[in-house]
Amino acid sequence: MTALWTSDDVAAATDGRAPGDWNADGICFDSRSVSIGDLFVAVKGPKFDGHNFVAEALERGASAAIVSRIPVDGEQTVNENRLVIVKDTMVALQSLARAARYRMSGRIAAVTGSVGKTTTKEALTLAMSRQGLAHATLGNLNNHWGVPLSLARMPAATEYAILELGMNHAGEIKPLSRMVRPHVAVITTVEAVHLKFFASVSEIANEKAEIFLGLEPGGVAIIPADNPHFNRIALAAKNAGSASIVSFGTDQGAAYRLVAWDVSDAGTRIAADVNGKRLFYDIGMTGKHMALNSLAVLAAVDALGGDVEQAASDLNDMMPPTGRGARSMISLHHGTFSLIDESYNASPASIAALAEALNATRKKGRVILALGDMLELGDHSDELHADLATPITCDGIDCVFTAGPGMRNLHDALPIEKATGHAENCEELAALIARFIEPGDIIAVKGSFGSRMSVVVNTLKNLGQQTQTAVNSG
Repeated sequence: MTALWTSDDVAAATDGRAPGDWNADGICFDSRSVSIGDLFVAVKGPKFDGHNFVAEALERGASAAIVSRIPVDGEQTVNENRLVIVKDTMVALQSLARAARYRMSGRIAAVTGSVGKTTTKEALTLAMSRQGLAHATLGNLNNHWGVPLSLARMPAATEYAILELGMNHAGEIKPLSRMVRPHVAVITTVEAVHLKFFASVSEIANEKAEIFLGLEPGGVAIIPADNPHFNRIALAAKNAGSASIVSFGTDQGAAYRLVAWDVSDAGTRIAADVNGKRLFYDIGMTGKHMALNSLAVLAAVDALGGDVEQAASDLNDMMPPTGRGARSMISLHHGTFSLIDESYNASPASIAALAEALNATRKKGRVILALGDMLELGDHSDELHADLATPITCDGIDCVFTAGPGMRNLHDALPIEKATGHAENCEELAALIARFIEPGDIIAVKGSFGSRMSVVVNTLKNLGQQTQTAVNSG
């Protein structure tokens, strides 16, 4: 198998000095996740310096390391034959990324959006991996560290690459898009996220639209027809030189239009109008927002030159990533309950979408929401938390548990019969819910990553493990 990078390749791309002769099959900048054959990049961050972990990375099996100084492990200097010495390791990583992009002759899609970008990226990766050699962002490595790393990991023979671009401050999307140089740029939606760093949602729309500034000539912009900022985004795409602007949504003018959706035991059944042709398919995820994301995926498949009908069929195999809708059945002594893990992130739009999806899946048991604080909402935080009472009440959720100072505003705004419990933190909330949950319940757990609602998820999963232990020991 052809090596991802040779020592000569790396030296040429980074303008560095590589005395040794070696091959690398992967790249990383976290010594804890080194695989045998990786190239370790000793980047320096605000709280760490990768040079302090070069020896550890090499001991774990890294082929070599990119450094800006020769590190010393105790009394032993690291073997220079396993180093690439450069002026700046972060600049070297970016240079590797650009070299990887330059040598790749396939097609690239870049995905951004306030909500749904990781799920959309994963679904598009699934679809394109069935139609050629595909490469994608791992997890959510979508920032100024993750995007160059994802590009540098891209094999030269890649036919389709799907890269996720994220931001929480102004000025972050444009340099990433210009590094990626996509043929297709997707914006899933624009919502009230990261308002701590933006004066308005319009400013967020402007920032998201800068993804179009990196489009290759003849590039395609895929944008949400139902979004209030559609015209703003479309104009930005046109001004950036997009050769084609493709819309998706429920709007009658959308090129990829959601006609109907219905929840099934396996996910969601969808009827869509795709450029005037009716298409029926299933996805392994639940909710209208997931159905809309699937339309963005099909539009991107088409723009990448793929087979749209095959992709629609393959999306039935798409399961939600961990923390973004993954479902589990948890066994108790006298029955089971359903757990939906949405603990990775949260925004007003995504919580409203979750409430709508829960209402559509409602069966005999109680429908319960467990919510942690939505972060980075700035001066609007209290109001945006409280405003969730409207979609949650309208969508017929039976019980709402909340944790954190932000969610206290929602708890106080809810009707008393729905505001089941509030806790100061996730640990207290987990204990409260563990005593409340019963067989037949459906509980969805959601919050921003920093609110640590995964603690609640793990506590509920452990209820099943405790039951199994009791059965085995009995």
